[in-house]
Amino acid sequence: RLDPRALTVVVLLLLAALPYWESLRRRTGVRAAVAGASAAVVGILAAALWDPILTSTVTGVVPGVIAAVCLALLTVAKAPPWSVVLAGGLAGALFAR
Repeated sequence: RLDPRALTVVVLLLLAALPYWESLRRRTGVRAAVAGASAAVVGILAAALWDPILTSTVTGVVPGVIAAVCLALLTVAKAPPWSVVLAGGLAGALFAR
């Protein structure tokens, strides 16, 4: 559980740095720190996606193929998300045992 005091400290630090952000973002060290923090957030989100979501939903080859096809439809074919959700749901219902 996140301690509200920790969140308060983060918000206060952010508000304190806000007026100086333009000058701060020109510094190489600050830019590197922001890039590192962004990479850390992406890693945390990928871990959250992997466990428990992927490990509990992709339980075999067919669900894995459906997930891969849906991902390809979103990223490569640029299909609308609603249509990918509909297609994935229909494919899951079709191949359900």
